[in-house]
Amino acid sequence: MTTTTPEAVEHPVRKSSPGAASGPRRRTGRIRRIGLPYLLLLPALILELLVHLVPMVIGIVMSFKELTQFYIRDWGTAPWSGFDNYRMSVDFDAPVGEALLHSFFVTVGFTLLSVGLCWLIGTAAAIFMQDTFRGRGLLRALFLVPYALPVYAAVITWVFMFQHDNGLVNHVLHDQLHLTDKPSFWLIGDNSFWALLTVSVWKGWPFAFLIVMAGLQNIPRELYEAAALDGAGVWQQIRRITLPSLRPVNQVLVLVLFLWTFNDFNTPYVLFGKAAPEAADLISVHIYQASFVTWNFGTGSAMSVLLLLFLLLVTGVYLALTSRGRRAADV
Repeated sequence: MTTTTPEAVEHPVRKSSPGAASGPRRRTGRIRRIGLPYLLLLPALILELLVHLVPMVIGIVMSFKELTQFYIRDWGTAPWSGFDNYRMSVDFDAPVGEALLHSFFVTVGFTLLSVGLCWLIGTAAAIFMQDTFRGRGLLRALFLVPYALPVYAAVITWVFMFQHDNGLVNHVLHDQLHLTDKPSFWLIGDNSFWALLTVSVWKGWPFAFLIVMAGLQNIPRELYEAAALDGAGVWQQIRRITLPSLRPVNQVLVLVLFLWTFNDFNTPYVLFGKAAPEAADLISVHIYQASFVTWNFGTGSAMSVLLLLFLLLVTGVYLALTSRGRRAADV
């Protein structure tokens, strides 16, 4: 007669429960799977900190220092000035503040016109490209050429075209079309604003065209067919179907174009050089002149911080308004 002890009874029970042993392994594997994407993103995050956030923090520190050309060798020894640089920048009765305010208004006007024209031309071209016709693929590729060209090569080409004596613009407007009494100076005076706007729109509208064209692919063709059967014309279809369907795309597009245009430095710098005309004195070039031409890095850093705060404020208000409008439309 054989007897079984409690240990002998419990031993096979432990062997027959695989979940008890595989539980920790399963949790370890889940942790590894969840942590692997963050581990892969870690080098990019570190590089982002080094490239963007660290200079941003250093610029904020510099804005509170009396940093001039005398302290460039060791800027850490520059004396603290507190908020003096900010007071000087926003004192609109003084020359520095008055010049910054003028540059701000020029930048606002330039940005509104550029963003509006880029969106209008890009949207019109994207809607036009929805119809099938011969050569549509080639025309799409040609539309994207200004966006694909390097900024410096494209803007330098425009510099030659805007030349007073032998530029293509004056040759067409004055010599061929006779629209002007005499050749115009496009890179100095009041005309510099319109020259800068032309280059900015020429360079920026293909991006709007690309984004809007991608958004149009998500609109069902059945909506247009049903609207056509109901007697809706082309303009009614655009107003009632296309533009409402593109509202989420346009909200992001307008914000991106606004930030890019307001911060644009390459276009005016290559077009006019270090000293931009007063009519085309964008705030990005103005801050550059305050920092690297007059060698007052403290004031230039304070202007940069003020520009950052303004863009953050505008972005926050814009996102709040668009999200509220989106919720109202959903209700």
